[in-house]
Amino acid sequence: MKIFAFAGSNSSTSINKQLVKFVLKSFEQQHDIDLIDLNDYDMPVFSVDREKKGYPDAAYRFLEHIAACDIIVCSLAENNRSYSVAFKNIFDWASRINVKVFQDKPMLLMTTSPGGYGGDNVMAEAQKFFPQFGAIIKDSFSLPKFYDNFDLDNGTITDPILLEQLNEKIEHFKETLV
Repeated sequence: MKIFAFAGSNSSTSINKQLVKFVLKSFEQQHDIDLIDLNDYDMPVFSVDREKKGYPDAAYRFLEHIAACDIIVCSLAENNRSYSVAFKNIFDWASRINVKVFQDKPMLLMTTSPGGYGGDNVMAEAQKFFPQFGAIIKDSFSLPKFYDNFDLDNGTITDPILLEQLNEKIEHFKETLV
């Protein structure tokens, strides 16, 4: 099974990418993993005027990754209670090419943030809108207070309750794929 994974952030120190990498360890031995960096999909800010000139190759490449996968694992950064500009721009371009951006693929949707809500605002947005764009969200997880609950040196969740919750979500996600 092929996994397409990304963090909805273009930060070189993305905590969402750290969460994705941690979760992917649960899949490494059974699956082919395609983890991308949004910085490799830089394109002009979407506008209808720019759209008239054609679509960026990066938007097509993003959609090709999704087409080639069986499942999607992502963790969205929350900026001002919504998607990061980097993710939103890729999403906007891709949705103009194919409104079913996520192409009816099963998704494990996550968020994390330094704050106590763990990205709940962007999670709520994504849970509401992603299915309209072809995401089949099988499970979701928000990690609050990232720097209190994640050991960057060892790349692991330190809070045993949150770790157990995430592991249960991962196992449930895997069960839905059978």
